[in-house]
Amino acid sequence: MTADPTFLAVMLAAALAGIAMGMFHFASLQRVTRLLVAGRPAAVGLQVARFALLGVFLWLCAKSGWPVLLAGALGVLAGRAYVLRRLG
Repeated sequence: MTADPTFLAVMLAAALAGIAMGMFHFASLQRVTRLLVAGRPAAVGLQVARFALLGVFLWLCAKSGWPVLLAGALGVLAGRAYVLRRLG
């Protein structure tokens, strides 16, 4: 059984977008933390925006099927690992 090349391209795109989304999501966590410690209410809005963007991304991946969702989620985890390694 061979996989459809178009579907594999969609999975690759989801994984790459997931890496970018994970990098953004976890890098912006540092900014949210600084704002929360400073007592700035903007932190709540930024936190909600972070979760909303991640939720929309994963929802769009899920609409294409579980393999695309899995590729996107693994991409997010890879982006997380990169940010954690880079920041400390």
